Amino acid sequence: MNETEEITKEKLLADIEKLISYGREESTINPTLLAYLTIEELEGIKARLLSRVDTLSDDDKVWLEQFRKE
Repeated sequence: MNETEEITKEKLLADIEKLISYGREESTINPTLLAYLTIEELEGIKARLLSRVDTLSDDDKVWLEQFRKE
């Protein structure tokens, strides 16, 4: 894995962790997952989490907008 892929995976994993742990302080994802998940898998996980926005409150939707690509 090259440095760019590592940075991309770390960013995706951080975004996913924020989406999963919304409102909690503790970590929810083991960082060693980077070695096992591809960028495509991480992007898929993030997309599925973002697709659930419709069931959230307006305040939660505003918070989640920071993760959408422009």
